[in-house]
Amino acid sequence: MKSDPEELVARHAALVHSDLRKVVSHVQRRSGEWIVNTLMLEGYDVRFRYKRKRMYRNLEGACVNLTYYPATHPVAGIEMEIMNVVRIRRS
Repeated sequence: MKSDPEELVARHAALVHSDLRKVVSHVQRRSGEWIVNTLMLEGYDVRFRYKRKRMYRNLEGACVNLTYYPATHPVAGIEMEIMNVVRIRRS
């Protein structure tokens, strides 16, 4: 079953949907049994993060559609803003 971004955003007020965003950087690293993916998008100064059970294809230079919500993550005692990705599709 495919998820429709408009339905997700309508059901969850905190979600944001963005279309055709270009990926500048894509890093994948292991964290226990999960692979943590971190994206940097053109025109944004914040990281977009999501987890997968296995390695994902490299998205650097690709355009993607994202559904995400803002969150904070402590780094060296400083709260950093990140975006937790709920849905990502290559466009």
